[in-house]
Amino acid sequence: MDDDPVASRLSAVYPDLPPGERAIVRVLLDDYPFAALGSLRALAERSGVSPPTASRLFDRLGYAGFAGFQSAVRDGARDRSRLREFVTRSPGMRRAAEDLRAGLDGTLAAVTEQLLDSVGTLLSQAASVWAMGGPLSELAAEYLIRQLAGLRPGVHRVPGSAPARARALLDLPGPAALVAYDFRRYSPGTARFAEAACARGARLVLITDAWESPLAARAETLIRLPPEAAGPIAPLAHQIAVTELLLVAAAARLDPARRLADLDELTQAL
Repeated sequence: MDDDPVASRLSAVYPDLPPGERAIVRVLLDDYPFAALGSLRALAERSGVSPPTASRLFDRLGYAGFAGFQSAVRDGARDRSRLREFVTRSPGMRRAAEDLRAGLDGTLAAVTEQLLDSVGTLLSQAASVWAMGGPLSELAAEYLIRQLAGLRPGVHRVPGSAPARARALLDLPGPAALVAYDFRRYSPGTARFAEAACARGARLVLITDAWESPLAARAETLIRLPPEAAGPIAPLAHQIAVTELLLVAAAARLDPARRLADLDELTQAL
């Protein structure tokens, strides 16, 4: 997708667009080229904007309306898919490994000392800590919860069902910290819970990608990972690496030795 001229143009203009038009670009890039091949109304509804807002985007980009944009997408996307590009690159596996290492280096560099200090302090001092993620990033959220629960009390995973989430919000002890992992495709459920938690005083730590979750404006601390760079997959290694850094920062501000010893003793007894 990186060498598709339409996708490259969308990526280039994204930071300068108003919020409604950025929402459209996120949808287009997240499911490119297929999101561009339906109707203008369907694209607008999927992006949560009005059809006139979508029309303004394509006018701004210099296409002859939405039909002109679709024509350009079809020309650029013919005989192309992300998986096809990946498996036909030469040498594919070596390039993929290099991309993964480069992406991981960029991820680690993005987590500055200032960010670690801020998040480490919050995770160690908040009355409670909650974490949640999407279909894949929930694994990183689960890892954070399991490890952090060994270091301090009051650590919880956000439940999955709407009734359970409502009960969690009802009794949310404050000040609470919420760590949300939100990557394309951005999760409406994550957004709804995070918005409600913030309205009740929770402090949001958002871990997202270069395109930024719609929750970015709500986040007290924003950790933006560089674009994924491993062909057709979004590497979980980047998210786990960031999580490890946050755990180390929190542990440095706690004194968990007695708690960990008690945990080991209880585990053996059971």
